[in-house]
Amino acid sequence: MTEHPTSHEGRQPLAARSQERTRPRQQDAAPAASPATAAIPGPAAAPGPAAGPATGPAGLDPQAAARREGDRLRFVGAATRRIARGIDLDEIVLGLCRASVPTFSDAILVYLRDPLPVGDERPVSPFVLRLRRSDRLRLSEETDSLSETERLRLPVIDPHGDLMPAAELCEVRSGGALAEVLRGVRPVFGDSAAARAALPELLGAGRTVPTGHRAILAPLRGRRRVIGAAVFLRGTERPPFESNDLLVAAQLATHTALGIDKAVLYGREAYIADELQRTMLPDSLPQPTGVRLASRYLPAAETARVGGDWYDAIPLPGSRVALVVGDVMGHSMTSAAIMGQLRTTAQTLAQLDLPPQEVLHHLDEQAQRLGSDRMATCLYAVYDPVAHRITIANAGHPPPVLLHLGGRAEVLRVPPGAPIGVGGVDFEAVELDAPAGGTLLLYTDGLVESRLRDVWTGIEQLRERLAATARLTGPDHSPPLEALCDDVLDMLGPGDRDDDIALLAARFGGIAPSDVAYWHLEPEETAPGRARRLARRALSRWGLDDLSDSVELLISEVVTNAVRYAERPVTLRLLRTDVLRCEVGDDSPQLPRQRRARDMDEGGRGLFLVNRLARRWGATRLSTGKVVWFEMPSPGQ
Repeated sequence: MTEHPTSHEGRQPLAARSQERTRPRQQDAAPAASPATAAIPGPAAAPGPAAGPATGPAGLDPQAAARREGDRLRFVGAATRRIARGIDLDEIVLGLCRASVPTFSDAILVYLRDPLPVGDERPVSPFVLRLRRSDRLRLSEETDSLSETERLRLPVIDPHGDLMPAAELCEVRSGGALAEVLRGVRPVFGDSAAARAALPELLGAGRTVPTGHRAILAPLRGRRRVIGAAVFLRGTERPPFESNDLLVAAQLATHTALGIDKAVLYGREAYIADELQRTMLPDSLPQPTGVRLASRYLPAAETARVGGDWYDAIPLPGSRVALVVGDVMGHSMTSAAIMGQLRTTAQTLAQLDLPPQEVLHHLDEQAQRLGSDRMATCLYAVYDPVAHRITIANAGHPPPVLLHLGGRAEVLRVPPGAPIGVGGVDFEAVELDAPAGGTLLLYTDGLVESRLRDVWTGIEQLRERLAATARLTGPDHSPPLEALCDDVLDMLGPGDRDDDIALLAARFGGIAPSDVAYWHLEPEETAPGRARRLARRALSRWGLDDLSDSVELLISEVVTNAVRYAERPVTLRLLRTDVLRCEVGDDSPQLPRQRRARDMDEGGRGLFLVNRLARRWGATRLSTGKVVWFEMPSPGQ
């Protein structure tokens, strides 16, 4: 609950209010003259609608009545504009409370359905109203230090008023007095027969409201159903409500209810947008051998949470990893849906181990199948930690930036290519060095382009920012990857957020040549025995003799299976990192499948042994055949 000082704009000055404190007794002595007296605007009178009706008893100046009606209309216009400014539920309810107190009422209680139905949803039973917010005049400076919960328990008007603290929850009984008032939609005075029965049900047993026309109960009806109620209250130092004030309350309630309906629908759409964007992007990045990864995603704005930017990191055979960043035009559900289809297509093509330029070619064909106006940019790179090389193909995307270990940052020269979806164009790939300790930064144009700067100016600023960050950590140390991503995003100014941003950073570690063993084996019966001997020597050289028996057994099984179907030489590779990885490749595209061997079967148990003894294993189809791999934990793990 928020409280306002009695000197709030729209109320009488404190000096004028002290003079008015004698008026209630005069009004009691001459009740017939009270409305006329209150209706005449004076120098200290409030400009809002609380001053009285536009027409009064005989003797009211017609010009004064016209001014009062004009004040009333201006108040309604200003109040509805303030309510309409709200986007979410709390802003709209707050707008109603701030517009009403103290100009229209001394206090207000706003009850909303709990839970609020969304759109065409059927409301749940029972019909429960929850006190969403209350607003009131300040009682004394002692209440300033009270918490929100403590203020809700205070009397609504003043310590000596008739109204007791309001209940926070109310169950609307079907066919009850409150249900009838809510069904009637129109506001009613608190001393009417309907409200006298409904208010105790709403506020709680034993709660009352000030006597006379000092309370208005206004139902809040949205497009299809009643979603709450508002109670406007005035204290005894102020003229009571009048008949025209019911129209004012109706306008405030209508605009608030429709705004709440829109806010709830907007909240549902925002939730759907957030979930859609979250599912379209990776939950987490893989941790491939020889490279560390970090990423960031920022939507264009709170009102445009869905975009077409995406990033991905896809492990490939041979300890390689594919790095992908793309940008579909637009910031709509359609853009996000197209982005999801292109990302899925890229993952599928990556598993086929196609060259980067071929991946972009197939993505271009897929975009054309999705529609003639489906345009996107994409950068696809494959990093090989064994060869310390990276192959990059570009489709109209901003070029990547490479930060070297010594602190030098350079924009890589890659062919720009045409955007995906143009059709009929070729894509070109380049192979570059990927030095250990270097950091490759892939990003979308939202990071470097805005209304205040062109894309190449932004790329140069990004390069300078990376170099400046690297100088802080010295020439022998690379800046922390996560902190580097945050520092890059800090370069964005207030006017630089015109588009959503996807950022993918890769820190190259590589695998030393001394940690790699590679052989070719002819597809002969002697190949499994030769593979065991070669593996034993490599493990002995690496000091991994404890793994020798298990590794030899598994290599023998996998190589035996490869020799059975291969027509060309079989490849065997061992990689020593934090784990021992073994890869066996052949030219047969048929992937092995683990099956349960029967008791009398002579074969079919090789993959069963691999599954039981290896830490992980898998098989990947390549354009030239397949690779079967398994990993063994290093001793001590």
